[in-house]
Amino acid sequence: MKLIARNKKAFHDFEVLEKLEAGIVCQGTEVKSIREGRINLKEAYAVVKRGELWLVDCHVSPYTHGNIYNHDPVRRRKLLMHRREIHRLHAKVAEKGMTLVPLAVYLNEKGRIKVELGVCKGKKTVDKRADEQERTEKREIQKILKEKGFR
Repeated sequence: MKLIARNKKAFHDFEVLEKLEAGIVCQGTEVKSIREGRINLKEAYAVVKRGELWLVDCHVSPYTHGNIYNHDPVRRRKLLMHRREIHRLHAKVAEKGMTLVPLAVYLNEKGRIKVELGVCKGKKTVDKRADEQERTEKREIQKILKEKGFR
């Protein structure tokens, strides 16, 4: 598995309850552009419409060596999952405060582009502060252990 892009903002803004893998339908030169790492997941999210799963607001930059047939950078892209999984996701997202957020884009062993989706619940500001405090404490402990020669 080769990681192409990671959505760091999602882990800061949301509490990830479940992770799932989905394929993505690419058009023309999008595959080459994604393989170069020219994909942005910051504002992206996924929705279920008419029994299909769609990735919205994901920006894939046009391929530099492409021609006039380059793709639209922010078009909706269809995500591939089994129908049962999509219906299950739709039921979870119908709950209050739940959303589908892309966490990462990667190449699997067969060279196919996959999107890791997370069923997420939004964090409140207090939760974000608590997580930041916890990370700071862990960092300080590691620094002290390193100075003492334990690591």
